Amino acid sequence: MIKIIFLADIVGKIGRRGLDQYLPKLKTKYKPDLVIANAENIAHGIGFTQKTLNEAWEAGVDFFTSGNHAWGKAGSDEILNKKPALVIRPINYGSKKSGVGYQEIEIGSNKLIVVNLIGKVFIPDVNESPFKALEKIVKKYKDHIIVVDFHAEATSEKNALAQYFDGKVATVVGTHTHVPTADNRVLEKGTGFVTDAGMIGYYDSVIGANKGQIFNLFLEKGKSSKKHDVPDTGQCQFNAIYLEIDPKTKKTVKIKRLDKIINIK
Repeated sequence: MIKIIFLADIVGKIGRRGLDQYLPKLKTKYKPDLVIANAENIAHGIGFTQKTLNEAWEAGVDFFTSGNHAWGKAGSDEILNKKPALVIRPINYGSKKSGVGYQEIEIGSNKLIVVNLIGKVFIPDVNESPFKALEKIVKKYKDHIIVVDFHAEATSEKNALAQYFDGKVATVVGTHTHVPTADNRVLEKGTGFVTDAGMIGYYDSVIGANKGQIFNLFLEKGKSSKKHDVPDTGQCQFNAIYLEIDPKTKKTVKIKRLDKIINIK
């Protein structure tokens, strides 16, 4: 079996510290062939920098996906344009933006394609349907194992995409909402699916950010900010997904949640 650990959206310094503290233990226990992490919130809640990516890489992450905040920090274009890509961005978001939306990764004699998609529902500036974008990848890479990070807001859109591509891709892991869902399962034709992996971030928060800051937005007492107030210490919510994929059938045989609360001082 090919073993993969998919880490939910890493949010800020507390998320990076939680990653550094707990990921090595998971790697010792599960011995994954590949560790993938969503890094669109890794640098203080929005975007990424080379420094923050390096911290995650040193903690044991092999490859990064992202989302609509991928361009949130200076230097993101340079990082996204590196070849081969260490970080990919949603393939169907912003056709003129930097970076690529998928990357081939070799594990022994097996070839994987990791794909990053973004949903159209409730997210502006999405220039192509995620369904049509993934259809192109499936047709082009019929002999590859395809793992998808579907960065989307609506649970129905995530569920529909996974069901539509059931048996055509190995796994669809939902990201973006930072709220872990309990529906992880292998679909009828062999595609592993979970609506949302969750996050690695501050537990006593609203999706990783300071509660007061978010309360003010909903009470119309503040303006939306590109900078989130993310605490550095406290309880860290650690959410991840463990996958086992049969390289012969290119289908998921096991998908389970890896969740823990970690104290960060």
